[in-house]
Amino acid sequence: MNMQEAADRADAILDATFAGIDPAVEWVHGQSTEGSCDVSRRRAVLTVISDQRRGGFLGVVERGWKEAGYRQLGVNASVESPATYFETADGFRVRLLIGGGGQAFFEVATPCVEKSQVAPPRASSGNVRRTSEHIPRPNIRSPFWSAGAP
Repeated sequence: MNMQEAADRADAILDATFAGIDPAVEWVHGQSTEGSCDVSRRRAVLTVISDQRRGGFLGVVERGWKEAGYRQLGVNASVESPATYFETADGFRVRLLIGGGGQAFFEVATPCVEKSQVAPPRASSGNVRRTSEHIPRPNIRSPFWSAGAP
């Protein structure tokens, strides 16, 4: 596998993750970075995730990753910035972090693979807003994810 193929696999992991979130959320591509033999792909959620829904959001994603056969590596149980960390059977590391304002950040880091050129993330189907270097704060309200009641 080369770095482009690994980046494509990372994008597919993120696509499958977002397909499993119901109701769907709006998101934007984050920065894609390349190391000497690895790639990281990121996405940021633009839908407001209320304090009361954050645990449920993390749970939905964790269940999807477990059902896909990913192994949980750790959890940050911080009230202000909870996170969960998993690894796929083929060595891709996935993370969901809830940051300020309830913004969810996803990252997939590839294992070390053969060096190659890497194209930016492709336009994805789903609720993507746009590719952006500047990630806006969450500003899209959802009747479910932004609700105050659990």
